[in-house]
Amino acid sequence: MKEESKALRKRVFEKIMEIIFILCACMSILAVALICFFLFTKGIPGMAKIGIFKFLGGQVWKPGNDIYGILPMILGSVYVTGLALVIGVPIGLLTAIFMARFCPKKLYKVVKPAVDLLAGIPSVVYGFFGMVVIVPVVRALTDALGARGNGVSLLTAAILLGIMILPTIISVSEAAIRAVPESYYEGSLGLGADPVRSVFKAVLPAAKSGIMAGIILGVGRAIGETMAVIMVAGNNPAMPKGLLQGVRTMTANIVIEMGYAQDLHREALIATGVVLFVFILIINLCFSIVKRRDK
Repeated sequence: MKEESKALRKRVFEKIMEIIFILCACMSILAVALICFFLFTKGIPGMAKIGIFKFLGGQVWKPGNDIYGILPMILGSVYVTGLALVIGVPIGLLTAIFMARFCPKKLYKVVKPAVDLLAGIPSVVYGFFGMVVIVPVVRALTDALGARGNGVSLLTAAILLGIMILPTIISVSEAAIRAVPESYYEGSLGLGADPVRSVFKAVLPAAKSGIMAGIILGVGRAIGETMAVIMVAGNNPAMPKGLLQGVRTMTANIVIEMGYAQDLHREALIATGVVLFVFILIINLCFSIVKRRDK
């Protein structure tokens, strides 16, 4: 009787936990659905009032004159994110390879907490670092090249974002590399390859899916970053004209003007959020397609 009672309690407990897990999953789906509903119901009408092509392709943003063109902000977000990936992905991936395959244990105990600490630093602290350290360096570079600029620019924002996405890329890529069976590495060594070639030719291809996941998460962090970018990008709502010129991203545009926006101006900012949301969906869709092809 006692064993039957224990088995019954166990089944009841498992059923309750199963229901709780299902409810949590449904809550997550519901949250995403509500965000989509809010964005599209509030943003699409404003986009329709302005005109989709005028809104997405317009090069002038002047709310005082009811002119809402977000092409400069779209390009600003794309350029800053792309350049941040060019800076952050090679450094992050090589660091992950070093930590997973070549790092001495004593050094690993120092490097790993440092990487984790980078992930926990608030965005505003990164912004202050960019203002105090990166901006003066870029300003000195601008002066050396004889160009016009004050240091707050597309290049400054990209460098800062490249640093900010490092913890994400390093942590996810390292976990993916460590998850590859050791037999891949040992088999490559047995065929005569040296350790470095074995890692790059045998281990990395097997970990490609996890590494891509880290890069996609880095893209999401970069394209959605706001506070740090506001502090170092210059926030100029005009078409990007060079690495040393100021730009404004879509997230910065929303945060800077949402506090006082009204009527069509507010709807245009929400529509900007819709465009940003669609960008993230496209990135995730591309990642899903890449994973299916790998399988």
